[in-house]
Amino acid sequence: MPSRIVTFDVGLTLVELDLDFLATRVAERGIHVDPAALRVAAGPAWARYDARVEARDGSHGELWRDLFVTLLEGAGATGVADTVEWLWSQQLTRNLFRRPIADMIALVRELAARGVTVAVVSNSEGRLAELLTEIGIADVFAAIVDSGRLGIEKPDPRIFDHVLELVGGTRDRAIHVGDSWSTDVAGALAAGWRAIWYGQRASAAVVARSPDRPRVAVATDAAGVRAALAAFGI
Repeated sequence: MPSRIVTFDVGLTLVELDLDFLATRVAERGIHVDPAALRVAAGPAWARYDARVEARDGSHGELWRDLFVTLLEGAGATGVADTVEWLWSQQLTRNLFRRPIADMIALVRELAARGVTVAVVSNSEGRLAELLTEIGIADVFAAIVDSGRLGIEKPDPRIFDHVLELVGGTRDRAIHVGDSWSTDVAGALAAGWRAIWYGQRASAAVVARSPDRPRVAVATDAAGVRAALAAFGI
């Protein structure tokens, strides 16, 4: 039975939104946006998304659509609703979150080589395993738990229980790494796990105010995740 388990979210944790790819895709529908303008618009779009996630204001699909409408409109595009709906329908085969975060992938492979069981727990559209295979990173994971297939979304603790059923192990030896406080951290804590809040939007101040502070670490990059895992005994 695995004694050490580390699971990862995917979007904004292992892969980034590929804005160049997004610009290419919407051009197929006659909408022309500069990738540089998308990069400028990304900050406000993600801030709106985070606020809605925090408020639990919508399902994964609703929040996804709103993110891309906000992003494209922020980059100067108009009349994007139908194109965003098309992008959503295309997610199953042409996922826009596909640019690997190289140092995080290296960390995952390092953990696996050390005998740590690594897995994915992600809110997605049902073809996450195929995406990770396409971009060449699926092989390292002992399990890929995709809410779109399971029918349970983070922060529901049952999705974390499910991955333990797949790989074995116990809650007290499991750690989840993800970019969202409301879904990744809150869900892992509710399931009895520890968590690492990862990314540029992770806030040490929020963690400091949390009653679960001893069970949560903050990391803005892969080196920080590595240090947090070491502090947790991994």
